[in-house]
Amino acid sequence: MRIVRYEKDGQAHYGIWEDDRIRQMSGSPFGDWQPGPQGHRVSEVRLLAPVVPTKILCVGLNFRDHIAEVGLPTPTAPAHFLKPLTAAGGPEDPIVIPRVAQQVDYEGELAVIIKDRIRDVPLEAVEGHILGYTCFNDVTERPLSVAHGQLTRSKGFDTFAPFGPCIATGLDPSRLLLRTFLNGTLMQEAKLSEMIFSVPYLVHYLSQCMTLLPGDLISAGTPRGVAPMKPGDVVEVAIDGIGVLRNPVRAAGGL
Repeated sequence: MRIVRYEKDGQAHYGIWEDDRIRQMSGSPFGDWQPGPQGHRVSEVRLLAPVVPTKILCVGLNFRDHIAEVGLPTPTAPAHFLKPLTAAGGPEDPIVIPRVAQQVDYEGELAVIIKDRIRDVPLEAVEGHILGYTCFNDVTERPLSVAHGQLTRSKGFDTFAPFGPCIATGLDPSRLLLRTFLNGTLMQEAKLSEMIFSVPYLVHYLSQCMTLLPGDLISAGTPRGVAPMKPGDVVEVAIDGIGVLRNPVRAAGGL
């Protein structure tokens, strides 16, 4: 099942994406819900970020080839950071290059969406607390990451956390393939089974630190192949069973 959040006639709704149509959902995917009779063609609505999280948690350095690419040591525990909610965006929303930026990179990733309130959840119980999975772009101002030695500024600019196009349920992330395209050219390709820390372990580990709430998002890290974007580019993150997150790139103040 693919859960979406969409806008129609100025109102936001949850829905179920089936082929080329979306059926409006009665209720919330985090509680009781039923698919309603009303449906729209995908072309008739605007897809939004598929959930409104209370936290955007990101994991870095989770693929050995990317660790080698950036020249950093392999972590012994998940390296994680937070992005502000003002960084969030959805399908087709522009990624805006800040005025102060020197180099802004894409980072295609898988993200997991939490289903209910959890804290210190045992590893063996994690699966029951996952609603589903989505595509994520951990947009990064690369020189600031190096200069500051921390990631809040370099990864926290507005528009630097687009995700979507849906939340896909019932998937085994270890069987999925991630690809990132820049202007149609394949730039990243990786089996998600190659991650150092698995999705269940990431949820287990992060829940030891903080309470995770329904809709919270955890991104799982990027593989080798990150590269800069420039205004006018289009970046796409594609994952089997989920779909394609597509975002154009714009300059600050640009059209």
